Amino acid sequence: MNRDDFAKRVTTSTGEFTIYDIKQLEAQGLADIGRLPYSIRILVENLLRKLDGRIVRDDDLMNIAKWQKTYAAPVEIPYHPARVLMQDFTGVPAVVDLAVMRDAVEDLGGDPKKINPLVPVELVVDHSVQVDFFGSDKALTNNVAKEYERNGERYGLLKWAQKSFSNFKVVPPSSGICHQVNLEYLGRVIIADDGDGRTIAYPDTLVGTDSHTPMINGIGVMGWGVGGIEAEAVMLGQPYYMSIPQVVGVEMTGALKPGVTATDLVLAVTELLRNKGVVEKFVEYFGPGMQSLTIPDRATISNMTPEYGATLGFFPVDDKTIDYLEMTGRGDRAEMVKACSQALSLYYDAAQIPEYSDVVTLDLATVEPSVAGPARPQDRITLQNLKPAFAEVLGCDYDRDTDTAHISKFHDESGCQTSRPRKCKPIAQRMFDVQINDTAAKLCDGCLVIAAITSCTNTSNPYVMLGAGLVAQKAVERGLRVPPTVKTSLAPGSKVVIDYLEDAGLMPYLKALGFHTAGYGCTTCIGNSGPLHPEIEKVIKENDLTVAAVLSGNRNFEARIHQSIKANFLASPMLVVAFALAGRIDVDLTQEPVGLDPNGEPVYLEDIWPAFEDIEALVQTHVKQAFYEKQYGRIFDGDQFWQDLTIDESVTFAWDPQSTYIKKPPYFDGFSLELTKPGNVTAARALAVLGDSVTTDHISPAGAIPEDYPAGKYLTAKGVAVQAYNSYGSRRGNHEVMMRGTFGNIRIKNQMVAPKEGSFTVKTKEQEDFIYDAAMAYRQEQTPLIVLGGKEYGTGSSRDWAAKGTNLLGIRAVIAESYERIHRSNLVGMGVLPLVFKEGDGWQKLGLDGSEIYSISGINNITPRKTLKVRAETADGKPVEFDVICRLDTDVDVAYFENGGILPYVLRKLLTQT
Repeated sequence: MNRDDFAKRVTTSTGEFTIYDIKQLEAQGLADIGRLPYSIRILVENLLRKLDGRIVRDDDLMNIAKWQKTYAAPVEIPYHPARVLMQDFTGVPAVVDLAVMRDAVEDLGGDPKKINPLVPVELVVDHSVQVDFFGSDKALTNNVAKEYERNGERYGLLKWAQKSFSNFKVVPPSSGICHQVNLEYLGRVIIADDGDGRTIAYPDTLVGTDSHTPMINGIGVMGWGVGGIEAEAVMLGQPYYMSIPQVVGVEMTGALKPGVTATDLVLAVTELLRNKGVVEKFVEYFGPGMQSLTIPDRATISNMTPEYGATLGFFPVDDKTIDYLEMTGRGDRAEMVKACSQALSLYYDAAQIPEYSDVVTLDLATVEPSVAGPARPQDRITLQNLKPAFAEVLGCDYDRDTDTAHISKFHDESGCQTSRPRKCKPIAQRMFDVQINDTAAKLCDGCLVIAAITSCTNTSNPYVMLGAGLVAQKAVERGLRVPPTVKTSLAPGSKVVIDYLEDAGLMPYLKALGFHTAGYGCTTCIGNSGPLHPEIEKVIKENDLTVAAVLSGNRNFEARIHQSIKANFLASPMLVVAFALAGRIDVDLTQEPVGLDPNGEPVYLEDIWPAFEDIEALVQTHVKQAFYEKQYGRIFDGDQFWQDLTIDESVTFAWDPQSTYIKKPPYFDGFSLELTKPGNVTAARALAVLGDSVTTDHISPAGAIPEDYPAGKYLTAKGVAVQAYNSYGSRRGNHEVMMRGTFGNIRIKNQMVAPKEGSFTVKTKEQEDFIYDAAMAYRQEQTPLIVLGGKEYGTGSSRDWAAKGTNLLGIRAVIAESYERIHRSNLVGMGVLPLVFKEGDGWQKLGLDGSEIYSISGINNITPRKTLKVRAETADGKPVEFDVICRLDTDVDVAYFENGGILPYVLRKLLTQT
């Protein structure tokens, strides 16, 4: 086939465009395009447009054009995303990788400029600002100043990249969150490129180095999260090889009831689809309920795609998409987007429902006000059930008749735990005095210590943000105040949010409750919540209190939000304000008052909850196109801090050997163009034995660096003061810190040292070590390592350091019951072998405990999904033999693994091309 035979002209008032018409495949009797899900149609267009007979062949095109609902074995296609989206936590190590690849090319006598992005890369600096200051008008300025003080080296690296690479743009700090900026500005929906005397129009597609990249699916743009190393390959012009996915259709019917928000809806969707099982599948929404949702509501649902496990959470382009482009200042492309989407059969048609692999139905009228927690986004709790649910967190027995909860653990008279059985005490009696500046307060189990309006998930939605402002207004008018034990913050993903809140006159009320602007970035949602008051920290630690945080974010994994907070709940911005006022999480806001006014009168949630009509009126009046045009017209300029960063342009990066932020990694030490394939694993030891739902936060934490952990000890030895440690996330440009932080979460549960929590393992029966220290000792002995895991291994963030650190610790293979999509790909991308137990097997069922000596055979001449043999020999010489399935799913996965990862594969390919 010749792709030019499928070229078609589309004419609008803004010009003439050429598209590659997938409907011609149907006209020629080659495929039935009308039956395909919209997301699959985008892939068909991509392969048709890239058809060259070499990388994309006729067979590849027909494989996707004749999409099947299910596949007995993976079928791989080469997909070419149009652009790459990055944030700084994942972007800095990616730039470090590109810089060291340039060094490697130069060392081999090649031209280092060969290492340069061939597709547009847009990096938004949003992950580094922390809530060190809050509750005042100075909070924003002080937090940004602190951000630059901590991260000047990292930002200098990004400025070097912007100057030294073409096709590389940086949105400077304090501008917004990457996914909200992508939704409101960077997203094109249809891209129009000039070339060969014509303008080619095609669907906007991307991969992002953040797992929440699918937020852009809310406006019909195909995008999902990948590891940084996969993104680097795409940047360098390599196709993204993917298995053709199943597509689960979610039919939405009905309408949301009054008082129910988009946050409540996405928590319901997350619970529904996690239970359904959509890992590694596309999800596509359709039906009359879907059509009734606003674009911000759709974007909220798409944002939490990784929380329900899917690759995509896709909403097709429709009239609301076009209206949204107009409203957000992209009206100049709206007509072209509509005309080309319709011509490409990508415009939603309610009369023609595509075929899906499976269909799930959700009646929007069944959704109730909810939160999710205390440690997983899929664990949804309706408001009326929150109080008994929190009692379960404490190990309590809750009595609905008397509205009391009794602790199943035993306590002495002071409320502290004791080993001797005593009569259980009501939770409310475990109260401790705390002095917050000049104010006396009480702290207890269930007390709220963080309330954060944060994250692109919800701050991109004017309805819940203006709704939060109205809740604050009504609360202030009733004389309510937030208790001094609650750290409040407002960190929107776009400066437009503050524009419309101020225009609506609601910011003074939010500030009256302590919700001053603390930054324009991810903050609390990714663990950058900053310190709690020292007295609060002290009381929590001394009394082992289970205090809580509530945030309008998308993740609440163990030790993610703050290391001292055990219970973390996701909620709408409106509920964040309400819980902040209550000062507790163990409260039934459907029955109990939010608080008492100055006259002792109870104020209930219904008293301060705004009507939808009032919110809608504010949205129509105060969310203005001019705000988007103003803020995004200067998005790349940066503030004075950014402009004052002076960096020289150079082909290769000048590594500073004294830096503790940016170090040249060892990935290409001793690199050779000659390929030596990996062999079988023999005499390996287990470094960790882990349970279900181990997240990438467990494997590679992003938050605070403990002083007494290996990374803290390393920084101290380098002369870094404890208060200047910053976070793991900010030091991802230094492999020495990050490999020491691998499996470094203080809440990780390695069963080899159970019941102890933290980054520990057992090297011998008599020797308990930090995981890093044990791994280095094994390296000295030239002993290979493995990790055993359970279900959903590597769930959560797209964190490529969870795989990089695994590799650098000397781990050859991970054997788990199942993997989350991105982490499996990342392991392959770093040359680590992902293996799965046969159905029904697991380390527990096989009686393994990590003390065994392991061998894995069959790696020689490995093929996709090959069954390998594992032999585990116990201390008494008894063998345990079992089969595992190799999760190298495609031939390209095999090639990556045999090359030691994606980057060595790409480098060999670039340097051997003629």
